[in-house]
Amino acid sequence: MELLQAFGIDYKILLAQLVNFAILFFVLYKVGYKPIFTFLEDRKRKIASGITMAEKAEAQLRAADAEKSAIIIDAKKEANTIITKAHELAEQGKEEKVKQAKDEIAAIIAKEREKIVAEKTQTLKEVKAEIADVIALALEKITGEKMDSEKDKAMIADMIRHK
Repeated sequence: MELLQAFGIDYKILLAQLVNFAILFFVLYKVGYKPIFTFLEDRKRKIASGITMAEKAEAQLRAADAEKSAIIIDAKKEANTIITKAHELAEQGKEEKVKQAKDEIAAIIAKEREKIVAEKTQTLKEVKAEIADVIALALEKITGEKMDSEKDKAMIADMIRHK
């Protein structure tokens, strides 16, 4: 006690300041620190989720490209088989059957091309939609504000065109 008085410290005031500091710390922790840390954790989870969705979209695009290649290879094999048949028929002097085989080849190739184009278009639509969702989520996180649908559409379309 005498030591505190020697330094000019009043223990009552010191005790009151400690109580005030404890109350202030408690209020700041409940009102400030805890919500901020909760917000930061939520943001980190959402960003990780966006990255995961982007990786899935990229994997789907690669799978679609691989499937497209497989379909093209199958179509070429089938076309080669039909061409071989056409050559055999030509050697036998059946020109009418050659023409018919070529028509079949053209129809099969056209059908396979249409199928490839349709699958590619569908895959691209799905990938673009997923990328648009990821971009919208990322823009919302970066800008810190909710974008209305007009802003979303304009910014997403602009970003997709520049890729």
